[in-house]
Amino acid sequence: MELLNKEMTHAVDRPVRVAQFGEGNFLRAFVDYMVDIANEKGLFDGSVVLIRPIPFGDMDKFFLDQDCQYTLQLRGRVEGEPYVETRQITSIANIVSPFRDYEEYINVAKIDTLRFVVSNTTEAGIVFNAEDKFEEKLNITFPAKLTQFLLTRYETFNGDPDKGLVMLPVELIDDNGIELRKCVMKYIDLWNLDAGFKSWVENACIFTSTLVDRIVTGYPRADAEKIWNELGYRDNILDTAEPFALWVIESEKDISKEWPMDQALADKTGMNVIFTDNQKPYKQRKVRILNGAHTSFVLASYLKGNDFVNQSMQDPIMQDFMMKTIHEEVIPTLTLPKADLEEFANAVVDRFNNPFIQHSLLAIALNSVSKWKARCLPSFLGYVEKFGKLPEHLTFSIASLMAFYSATELTDGVLKGHRGDDVYDIKDDQAVLEFFRDNSAKETGEFVHAYLSNEAFHGQDLTKIEGLEAKVTEYLGAIRSEGMEKALVKYFG
Repeated sequence: MELLNKEMTHAVDRPVRVAQFGEGNFLRAFVDYMVDIANEKGLFDGSVVLIRPIPFGDMDKFFLDQDCQYTLQLRGRVEGEPYVETRQITSIANIVSPFRDYEEYINVAKIDTLRFVVSNTTEAGIVFNAEDKFEEKLNITFPAKLTQFLLTRYETFNGDPDKGLVMLPVELIDDNGIELRKCVMKYIDLWNLDAGFKSWVENACIFTSTLVDRIVTGYPRADAEKIWNELGYRDNILDTAEPFALWVIESEKDISKEWPMDQALADKTGMNVIFTDNQKPYKQRKVRILNGAHTSFVLASYLKGNDFVNQSMQDPIMQDFMMKTIHEEVIPTLTLPKADLEEFANAVVDRFNNPFIQHSLLAIALNSVSKWKARCLPSFLGYVEKFGKLPEHLTFSIASLMAFYSATELTDGVLKGHRGDDVYDIKDDQAVLEFFRDNSAKETGEFVHAYLSNEAFHGQDLTKIEGLEAKVTEYLGAIRSEGMEKALVKYFG
């Protein structure tokens, strides 16, 4: 079977407009996919050069063997219906590696048509290291590499303000663009670089902060051969993802006309690019609805007998529990227009129902104590403040968490929980695990008081919230005496 190549895709040669630090599955299923659509619609007319940020592995060869062409398959549900989209992505022009050929890499900065820098160097990638030396070139952090990259461009074009670049980092940290800019400015000072260069970075370059959301499942190892047979060719860098996509781009300057990805996706169901001067309400929406829904129901669902998110959504009582948590207890506490929140919530239901993604409940359960504080507590407190009463489902989720964490055997940093005859690993910070080891076997009311009053877990003493301690004690007592399934039926059936 023939390997995918440019002759097969009929790829159009376009000017290089994007330098992308990272060649991984996410960027290819997200950014490069959008660029490809924008090119097809005549909105962008640009190609991407991939820059490998790590020295090991042989991904270069896989890309070059296929002329940097690959297939993306989106699989899931849209508006409650099965959805599969298969697309040959032709937007990548080349892949370079600083570790294989430094000159080829740094010459990307000298390309006249270059305008955008995309990066996904993991959450640990945007850091400043005072030990980085300018002459090192390779064994330095990504922000240090970017500083050198920008300096090369500045020198090549003699500080021309029209040759500044737009940074689009997608690393999953708060204010990623702001933090990246801070790091670059620190390197300029550390290395005593030209004052004119510093001014050029400050005034000619744009550092956006972004929020991204798409589950990318990557290379479908289990069914790659089947997909190849359907496609009629081999693709060793085949990528898969869910249909849903969200990209919120916060920028002081409007870049929507230069980067028209919102127009490219205008007719794509479940995909959205939003330009804003404040991404925080959108992050709040994602954290509280998507992540908060996960954290609020997965522990109860696991103890009820489910193992995966999509399996939980086929369980009527768990789906109803999740829906009421979102619509009755979370959405009323948020600030975006209700229609936007409802639309996002409906997309979440489709995503949780995706038959192509086996999202383990135990994987989501990792570090649930801190996750509940970040994802659920703001909604809980907002509901109490707004309505003057306890949100029943979020309150039950506290009891579910305590039931899930109830274990006394702590070995090698892992608590051993029990679901019938099954033994499961409870993973969290050591202090959290030690607390449950020492307290979970106590009488229910004493255990609840110890947990809710622990300010290290919640940032405050939750026993001061009227009626909460008694209600959690009631819920946990029912779970302990009757089991999770009967407790759910008793209160929510």
